[in-house]
Amino acid sequence: MVKLEDEIRQKKFSSPLQKAVINLIFTSNWVQHKQQEIFRTHGITVQQFNILRILKGQHPNGISGTEIKSRMLDRNSDVSRLLDRLAAKSLIERRTCPADKRASDIFITTDGLSLLERLTKYENEIDSVISLSPEEAELLSNLLDRARG
Repeated sequence: MVKLEDEIRQKKFSSPLQKAVINLIFTSNWVQHKQQEIFRTHGITVQQFNILRILKGQHPNGISGTEIKSRMLDRNSDVSRLLDRLAAKSLIERRTCPADKRASDIFITTDGLSLLERLTKYENEIDSVISLSPEEAELLSNLLDRARG
């Protein structure tokens, strides 16, 4: 096990809470980097994968870009640009919203569903980037929920 102190070469923290926050940020970035290595081989980013998963959950229905943004893990993402890139790869399709002609609904395409299906075989690899038992993962998840209040 490599400790945070060794990873960032910092031996002292002002408090256990400061260390926990720094460790959380560092570990989050580390997990995203590991996931990105997997997704890069399939030509997508972590944020694009997140959008495809959201759309798969809505399939066969569409969803607005605003609703996608509200469900994303990284809410600072430029959803319009991400959608443009996914559309250019034929992984999503935009259709004019019947209720509001100024708006578009976003749908996952057959190619998008196929890509997610191919990525399923990497699911364990994606999920196991953190080396925790199921019980430890549940505890961590509960602690993170609690930390957010």
